[in-house]
Amino acid sequence: MNISHLNLIQDVLDRAVQAKKIAGVNLLVCKDDSEAGYWQSGFADAESGRAFSRDTICRMYSMTKPVTSVAAMILLEEGRIDLSEELWRYLPEFKNLMISDGEGRNSASRPASRPILIQDLLNMTSGYTYGAWGECCPSGEHLTSDLINRLNEDVSGANRITTREFARMISQIPVSFEPGTSYSYGLSADILGAVIETVSGMKFSEFLKKRIFNPLGMDDTDFYVPAEKQSRLAKTYTCVEADSARHLEVFASPHLGISGEMRNPPAFESGGAGLCSTVSDYMKFARMLTNGGESDGKRILHKKTVDFLATARLRPPLQEAFDRNMEHLSGYTYCNLMRVAVESGRCKAITENGEMGWDGWLGPYLSVDRRNSLAIVMTMQMTGAGTTDTTRKVKNIIYSAL
Repeated sequence: MNISHLNLIQDVLDRAVQAKKIAGVNLLVCKDDSEAGYWQSGFADAESGRAFSRDTICRMYSMTKPVTSVAAMILLEEGRIDLSEELWRYLPEFKNLMISDGEGRNSASRPASRPILIQDLLNMTSGYTYGAWGECCPSGEHLTSDLINRLNEDVSGANRITTREFARMISQIPVSFEPGTSYSYGLSADILGAVIETVSGMKFSEFLKKRIFNPLGMDDTDFYVPAEKQSRLAKTYTCVEADSARHLEVFASPHLGISGEMRNPPAFESGGAGLCSTVSDYMKFARMLTNGGESDGKRILHKKTVDFLATARLRPPLQEAFDRNMEHLSGYTYCNLMRVAVESGRCKAITENGEMGWDGWLGPYLSVDRRNSLAIVMTMQMTGAGTTDTTRKVKNIIYSAL
């Protein structure tokens, strides 16, 4: 790897901070299971001047999903779950599934003709979404928005809606399409968290700690930030543009049932969005995947299971739906709660077929490329970020250095 070429990364990060696209950011790259470089820029707390650093704790949001996927794969390896098995066999409340029929909050519903399978949760083909984006959306999506609002209120107050109770609540909401017939990004991973609890007999967080976090030494990864670590938690920012100028404002509201302050253990441990971590901690997870399921002598998954993750593909009709919904991910498919590059020449940044990972609402980013023995982890805390132009620029530098 051309390490000197990676020096270009710092300028990209600095320019993003100076332009107020982000408040702060850091990036860690590992090649051949060794650190190739670390970079940081900007602030974890712009108001106090606290710099973004290696031990800055960030809300990972949807980068929780790859962790949930690995938890499910552990149970799959042990013969405790089956991808083709009906969800209701694990969570009986999903047996009488309904589907929205028509548009609008008051649209009717009817019995679904096919149950949700475990694979539908992993591939986002369950029919559950992240809520309504407009009045024309079907009734189930409006009810999903209402449920998310209830989660936000609960985590800020009573904190009584558990992961298992969440599953019971969403099971009463009609899905937006017949399971297995289309793709829609949504709350499937959160339902999978309840499946993992039921099958393992443990709280979701306990299973993750026992089977993933503790073996890998991920001591800063959890569903909350205890008092002694609160000083390391980054603030979340929103970019506001007014009068042709851009400035940043602190965002402190709960989102998707995740507390802004993350001070207390939540009752709802979101398999789709709930974890917080550091760039170094999450890299331990990334290295495990890059190394075929093992890191520092600790095996989490078997190599063939990681091969399965990197080679999984949506069926053609589902891929067409994904392509319509996720144009910014041209060249990728989506399986097992991760994107997987299948046509690298169509991707929006340089990559390799088989590269997999995901991003989060606040901009954290994971890339695992086993063919090149390359792992990339980036963290930032900017609302609505996902995969940013800064992320793509950095990725292009890294890949052109190979």
